[in-house]
Amino acid sequence: MLRAHHLRLDPTAAQEDYFRRACGAARFAYNWALARWEEQYKAGGKPSQVDLRRELNALKDDQFPWMREVTKNAIQQAVKNLGTAYANAFARVKKGQQRGKKNPFGFPRFKKKGRHDSFRADNGPQEKGRDAVKVDGQRLQLSRCGWVRMREEVRFYGQIKSCTVSRKATAGTRHS
Repeated sequence: MLRAHHLRLDPTAAQEDYFRRACGAARFAYNWALARWEEQYKAGGKPSQVDLRRELNALKDDQFPWMREVTKNAIQQAVKNLGTAYANAFARVKKGQQRGKKNPFGFPRFKKKGRHDSFRADNGPQEKGRDAVKVDGQRLQLSRCGWVRMREEVRFYGQIKSCTVSRKATAGTRHS
């Protein structure tokens, strides 16, 4: 059984900066993959998230070296999420399910800065043995970020499959 828990983090200023950069890299990867997907689809191709991840990895060192500053999971998961979004949209088209007037089948749209900023770290298959996410009491370890304090302990036992770090506005802050 899979369970999800929302826990509030208490990061240092350096960790907050890292989270902002990771969210930005994930948003950029998602938007880049969405643009490439639309280009390939209009040209008559059949794009896939696997091919887009390979293409982005090949370009990363030359064109986007700043992506190496954050965990690779943030970038990979963003492109995987795009693949899932397209699969869901095409399934709705096949079933004839309408969603809204502006975007009837819910096709993916470009992400905007400051709106639902998040990134995901994934542990991958259990047999791999290396974890991108570790928990020890009221601390959470993320790759390239280190140990981050949590406001409370995780309320269940078992293997952690993934962790999504998202930014929530507090009272008095504004998004632009």
